[in-house]
Amino acid sequence: MTAAKTAATAVLNGLGEIRSWQEDFYRDLHRHPELSHQEHRTAGKVAETLNAAGYQVHDGVGGTGVVGVLENGPGPTVLLRADMDALPVQEATGLEYASTVRSTNRDGVEVPVMHACGHDFHVTALLGASRLLAEGRQHWHGTVVALFQPAEETGDGAQSMVDDGLANLLPHVDVCLGQHVMPFPAGIVGMHAGPFMASADSMRVTVFGRGSHGSMPQASVDPVVLAAMIVVRLQTVVSREISPTEPVVLTVGSIAAGSKSNVIPDHAVLQLNIRTYNEHTRTSVIDAVKRIVNAECVASRSPREAEFELFDRFPLTDNDVATTGRVHEVFSAEFGDRCVQLPQGAGSEDFSAIPAALGAPYTYWGVGGIDATAYRNAIEAGTVEQDIPVNHSAKFAPVIQPTLDTATQALVTAGMPWLASA
Repeated sequence: MTAAKTAATAVLNGLGEIRSWQEDFYRDLHRHPELSHQEHRTAGKVAETLNAAGYQVHDGVGGTGVVGVLENGPGPTVLLRADMDALPVQEATGLEYASTVRSTNRDGVEVPVMHACGHDFHVTALLGASRLLAEGRQHWHGTVVALFQPAEETGDGAQSMVDDGLANLLPHVDVCLGQHVMPFPAGIVGMHAGPFMASADSMRVTVFGRGSHGSMPQASVDPVVLAAMIVVRLQTVVSREISPTEPVVLTVGSIAAGSKSNVIPDHAVLQLNIRTYNEHTRTSVIDAVKRIVNAECVASRSPREAEFELFDRFPLTDNDVATTGRVHEVFSAEFGDRCVQLPQGAGSEDFSAIPAALGAPYTYWGVGGIDATAYRNAIEAGTVEQDIPVNHSAKFAPVIQPTLDTATQALVTAGMPWLASA
C-alpha cells in the first residue's frame, strides 16, 4: 500500500463520524441557495465551519469568497476548490428540502433560485474533507488551502478572487484540485487528462436597419430579415470552416427585435454562445462570426456597422497530464473500477483561472450523482436523455448518498500524493 493510500485511509476513517453532520448541512444549503455574488449566508456558514476546524480564514475575497489555510509543518501546498453559487431556476424536484427561495438578480428582476448544478454538494464535500484533514493531521504534512469560490455560473468568480489578491494570502501552491457533480451514476469518479471542459464565449451582436411601417417595407432596411440571414449563415461556421475532428459548438440562443407586428424595427440583437477546446479554434470561430455578420450587414444595406460584445467568458479546463496521472493512481486504489475515464464535455468552468494565476498545475474531475438503479434502468430502456435530469435542470436532484461520501473521499484522496509524500 502506498503512502498516499495509507494516509487517505487513515484520514477517511473519520468519515462515518461526520456523515450525519454533512447530510444535514447539505439539506440546509440546498434549501437556502444564493445567486452569484450574493453568497453571503453560504460564505458565513463556510467561514464558521473552517474556523471551528482550526483553519486561518480569509473571507470577503473577491466579494463573497472564503479561503481557509491549514498549515501542518513543512511540505507541499494543496489547494482544494468548491464553488458556492446557485441558479435562477424554479425547483421542480419535489424534494422535502427543495428550495422556495426567490431573489433579485443583477438586472433587478426577482427570480426563483435553486442549486440546480450541484454546488451545494461541492461546498459540503469540501467542508467535510477540510474537517477530516484537520482532525487527521498526524497522517500528512504540508498546507491545505480550502477555497470556496463565488460566481462560477457567471464565469467571473474565480477571476474576482485572483484580482482581489488571492495569491498574497497563500504560500506557494504546488497543485490545485477540483471536482463537479455530474449526471452519471453515484459512486463513480470520472477523470480526463488534457482538454476536458470547453472554453465558452457569449457574444451579443446588435445589427442595425431602418424602421418603417409594415405596409411600406420598401422604405426600410429590415433588421429581422438581416438577423435571420445571419443565423442561417452561421450554421456553416462549424460545418464548413472547422475540421470535423475538432469539437466546436456555436449556438444562437436569443434573437430580439421589434415590438409590434406591423412595425419594422430599426435594430435586432442576437446572443450567441461559442464553445471550443483550443485558443486557435476559439479565435477562428469568433473571427468567422464577425466576418459573416459584417458581410450580411453590407448585403442588407445596413446603415451602421454591427456592434459586438463578448461576455460571460469561461477559460478552457485543460487538465495537466502528470497531475491527472498522480490523482488517477490513488483514485484507482481508493475506488477500484468506480474510477472511470470521462470523454470531453462541452460544459464550461472558470476554475482554471485560479491555478493559472498561481502558476500551479491542476486537475478537475467528475463525481456521479444519479441513483445507480435509475440510471441503469434508463440505459436499458434507451431513455437516458429523457429520464435523467442534467445539471441546470429544474429536476436535477443528485442522491445524497453515496454522492456526498464519494465527493468527500475524492478530495481527501486526491491531495495525498502531495501531502503524504516523503
